[in-house]
Amino acid sequence: MNGSAVVIGATGGIGRAMVERIVADGAFETVWAVSRSGADVAGAQGLAADLEDEASLASAAERIGQGPALTLIVVATGVLHDGRQPERSFRQLDAEHLLRDYRVNAVGPALAAKHLLPLMPRDRRAVFAALSARVGSIADNRLGGWHAYRASKAALNMILRNLSVEMARSHPQAVIAGLHPGTVATDLSAPFQKGVAQGKLFTADHSAERLLSVLSDLTPADSGGVFAWDGARVPE
Repeated sequence: MNGSAVVIGATGGIGRAMVERIVADGAFETVWAVSRSGADVAGAQGLAADLEDEASLASAAERIGQGPALTLIVVATGVLHDGRQPERSFRQLDAEHLLRDYRVNAVGPALAAKHLLPLMPRDRRAVFAALSARVGSIADNRLGGWHAYRASKAALNMILRNLSVEMARSHPQAVIAGLHPGTVATDLSAPFQKGVAQGKLFTADHSAERLLSVLSDLTPADSGGVFAWDGARVPE
């Protein structure tokens, strides 16, 4: 058995599907399903924490740290619209919209890493991954718009790169990665699914299966990168 796994955002579409697949695989001694509600998911142990509440993350980490070493961490959270539609123009820029996206998409995963990375073993492979997005790629941005979401995901990608550099010094077998799940049929993408090409709108279960497969193939040499559901590296 390979230590313990934790999924943050375990009651969301992709997060729940990941928990279900990790539990079904049976490779971990303990699987933690972290969400604001703390509900149990698919046989995993529910644990309450909110990415916008650092004290709750610290408390969750303390509980997780009492069990087996943490060898898989997935932050499966994010915000795109939630009452505020992505900006089509710089004229729609709004400070609170920008700050909200940064809090959820970049600051939250960074604080999760702060409290959970110390629980990873130094003597074997361990993975920290967070859901990112292709639109967070600076090199691949040819359409503009979606300022808050793009910028917050780009910030997340930089945080992941920073974490990879630091962890390589103390945890040489660690892998830190961002994941682009594609367009998944969840509440996050619901307003934007009409224009998705046939065959490119994934179920949460399919996306979870592909992302976990990608993670299983990554090596420390890949640490700091962002990878799509098909294993391709997303341009920086």
